Amino acid sequence: MKGIKSRLAILSFLEFAVWGSYLISMGMYLGSNGLGAQVFWFYTVQGLVSLFMPAIIGIIADKLIPAQKMLSICHIMAGTFMIAAGWYCMDCTANGSALNFGPLFTLYTISVAFFMPTIGLNNSVAFNALGQAGLDTVKDFPPIRVFGTVGFIVAELMVNFVAIGGVALQYSYTQFFASGIFSIILAFYALTMPDCPVTRGKKVSISEALGLNAFKLFKDRKMAIFFIFSMLLGVSLQLTNTYGTSFINQFKNAGFDDWFSNNPTFLISISQCSEALCILAIGVCLKRFGIKGVMMMAMFAWVLRFGLFGVGDTGFPGIVWLILSCIVYGVAFDFFNVSGGIYVDQQTDVKMRSSAQGLFMIMTNGIGASLGTFIAGKFVVNPLTEAPGLTQQQVLDGFHESWLIFAAYALVVFVLFYFCFKQPKKQVPAHIELSDDAGGMVDA
Repeated sequence: MKGIKSRLAILSFLEFAVWGSYLISMGMYLGSNGLGAQVFWFYTVQGLVSLFMPAIIGIIADKLIPAQKMLSICHIMAGTFMIAAGWYCMDCTANGSALNFGPLFTLYTISVAFFMPTIGLNNSVAFNALGQAGLDTVKDFPPIRVFGTVGFIVAELMVNFVAIGGVALQYSYTQFFASGIFSIILAFYALTMPDCPVTRGKKVSISEALGLNAFKLFKDRKMAIFFIFSMLLGVSLQLTNTYGTSFINQFKNAGFDDWFSNNPTFLISISQCSEALCILAIGVCLKRFGIKGVMMMAMFAWVLRFGLFGVGDTGFPGIVWLILSCIVYGVAFDFFNVSGGIYVDQQTDVKMRSSAQGLFMIMTNGIGASLGTFIAGKFVVNPLTEAPGLTQQQVLDGFHESWLIFAAYALVVFVLFYFCFKQPKKQVPAHIELSDDAGGMVDA
């Protein structure tokens, strides 16, 4: 299978370019077009569909349709509906009418419902191809997966710097077109991947097929505590993806007409660069400080991530705090997701490992991230920034106050985790090789 690693690197690049085209900048576009109070819904729904769509699509790929073809089908659907969302926005702009939440949210939701399962499908296609080529997935997959983060960053920079009709993509509906085009390209490219076998084994219950039997792990006190804190920390995962660029963009209208306030997506992209680099430090930190130590580093990094946003601005020296916030994001996201995945793998029976990993994702990116985005938007950010008659400075003050509230929340979780979670006796083996499977897009 000549050049399979290069082919898979392109597949990973395209997968996350789809997401990076709009995830960071969408809130800024929606906020400037009358949907600022509904931004949180567009990010909340990503977690909601993640509660069931990946499991359903995964079953189909395992039993009926080969994974590479299922990946293609999902991206055709995701790309088509994302382009339709962009088309709706373009039509509204051409007619001089306001965006209507209902039609846009419906088109967007269908798109992300088909996109979210493709992250797992992409990994399945890669593992299958590497196995057929006789390559070591533990050794050869991480360098391939890194190109996913590169794809996300490239897409971020594209929407920041590329302009159509004098308007940068980050301020325009054209970001939806960009994402949809990447999806369609990937849909055709996926069909060139090696065929993935389907298995028609013994019948299992619906709960087993969906991985719901992993909820039995809550009977174990230490695992119950871990999953509860996974959910509590998951609350933080999408907050800066949802409101980060909108916050930074506010400065250009409040007397900070500088380069960074006009390029908010570029500034946030430092977070993904940090994420790619922090993977390299996890192995050493795990061996030195153990699972609890590394997870506490991640939790305190979330305190810094929000706290530095709470005191920063795009002038000098305030921009230093924003850049530092982006740098610590790599620790905040990767240290928790990777170390958490390793802990789940170590503490569960081999027969339940896949289901347990699925439960970890449900608690963090499903329940936690959905609740966090919804509560933050409905009860924190909107009341502080969307009240009628606010001046630009008052909106900025509201954002600063919101970030500090999030920092206080993360600090409470950090302290409670210290007292409630005990360092497991079983540590990470010295020979373990870590793979970059957290994907910072969680992802934002």
